Amino acid sequence: MYKVFLKPKKEESLLRFHPWVFSGAIQKIDGEPEEGSIVEVYSSDGRFLAIGHYQIGSISVRVLSFKKREIDHAFWMERLGVAYDLRCTLGLANNPDNNTFRLVHGEGDCLPGLVIDIYGRTAVMQAHSVGMHCCREAIAKALKEVLGDGLDNIYYKSETTLPYKADIENECGYLLGGEAEDFALENGLRFCVDWLKGQKTGFFVDQRDNRSLLEKYSRGRSVLNMFCYTGGFSFYAMRGGAKIVHSVDSSAKAIWLTNKNVELNFPGDSRHQAFAEDAFKYLERMGNNYDLIILDPPAFAKHKNVLRNALQGYRKLNAIAFEKIKPGGILFTFSCSQVVSKDNFRLAVFSAAAQSGRNVRILHQLTQPADHPVNIYHPEGEYLKGLVLYVE
Repeated sequence: MYKVFLKPKKEESLLRFHPWVFSGAIQKIDGEPEEGSIVEVYSSDGRFLAIGHYQIGSISVRVLSFKKREIDHAFWMERLGVAYDLRCTLGLANNPDNNTFRLVHGEGDCLPGLVIDIYGRTAVMQAHSVGMHCCREAIAKALKEVLGDGLDNIYYKSETTLPYKADIENECGYLLGGEAEDFALENGLRFCVDWLKGQKTGFFVDQRDNRSLLEKYSRGRSVLNMFCYTGGFSFYAMRGGAKIVHSVDSSAKAIWLTNKNVELNFPGDSRHQAFAEDAFKYLERMGNNYDLIILDPPAFAKHKNVLRNALQGYRKLNAIAFEKIKPGGILFTFSCSQVVSKDNFRLAVFSAAAQSGRNVRILHQLTQPADHPVNIYHPEGEYLKGLVLYVE
């Protein structure tokens, strides 16, 4: 077993159960572990602290356990079993109106570097670390045992999530099954999931609760869904009784999926139109036609060195929405950038509101749903921020 020894006084974060060891905290490593290897972490005076996956970069170890134990089949069974029990407690698993949920959310489920989303009888697995990539077959085996007859397919999709410097092939493919129906159900609404070529695992599961909230505000309103991707907010707005719903995304494939999903739920409904167009250009030309606007852009900042530009992007985007939305309108606005704090995002939106000169009130402060839990020892896991605003 490879051993990582920390510099004096660098064990404090691990003693507080934070699941990362940064490269600057390491004094020496016994042996030469390859990226993805299992390593044990010790204090400078030789006390065992944790065991985890070794990786190259600023985060050198992602902790799997703070107890000395084997990372074997029993370990994967235990961790996946706890994750599944939580989703049962939340009423997401075995729900006839909903077969879509996140089963594993990285550090939030004490499995850093691993994401598993469930779409009906298919699990889509993503590795965000080389260690989890190396363990994919073992994880798939345990996952099948935990879910039993409720699981037919496991699709592995990590070509865009593994560290780009890792010396491995970022292959995708089925680890189990392969004859998968690409339709899923969320709160009684059907949608098509493109886990082969779509973003993330094929659908943004993390907005489920926020889509339900939007549905309650939609009756009689003219709705604009910016950065619509596969149209989740759009078909919830239609079920909520919206007067018109317009969906906008720069991707023609996203618009095709949005139209397909709307047609699945509301065949022949003329209330919906979709446009493949740049978001800022559409906002600039759209006029004052909407009284409910959703701004759910992709992450403007994935690294701290572009944080300033990202905040300017959020200010600009929201300023246009504040300028154009009808009096009495409602704005749902989000950031999914982990490096953008809740306070930074709120300040960017507040600055945009002040620029517009309009009276704005906060109705709701939103975050990710319970199947995307935040490890209390890893507050960085709270990545999704949202506000629902009433604009006079």
